[in-house]
Amino acid sequence: MDTGTPSRGRRSSLSQINVTPFVDVMLVLLIIFMVTAPMLDQGVEVSLPEVAEAPGLPAQQEPLVVTLERSGQILIGKAKIDQLAKLGPVIQQAMKGKPDREVFLEADEKVPYGRVVQVMAAVKKAGVEKLGMVTRLPEE
Repeated sequence: MDTGTPSRGRRSSLSQINVTPFVDVMLVLLIIFMVTAPMLDQGVEVSLPEVAEAPGLPAQQEPLVVTLERSGQILIGKAKIDQLAKLGPVIQQAMKGKPDREVFLEADEKVPYGRVVQVMAAVKKAGVEKLGMVTRLPEE
């Protein structure tokens, strides 16, 4: 007796997921992330002074980084500040709502000491209480 429907008990189909396209996509994504990851963390090129044993400071929130380049150019993050007089108001604006935010100063080792002190004074005048100097460990 043939009812016209396929028999269920004689033949069972085996369903499997083909993972080859999934693996191909994952490998392509891995390569893309490996190529782009080093480009994401590019900052301003500053030759920091070396200090043998400087204790690190724990940070509760993202610090504000002020950079003083060898040429004397001042940057907050990656934004250039063309005059020292404008540094205070820009820092006050960045600190608005976060009065306990830390500020780190990255100064190139070839910048004259007087210029570094001027920038530090402008940062302190803007109302910053926590100012840290960024250094690097000497290479052995």
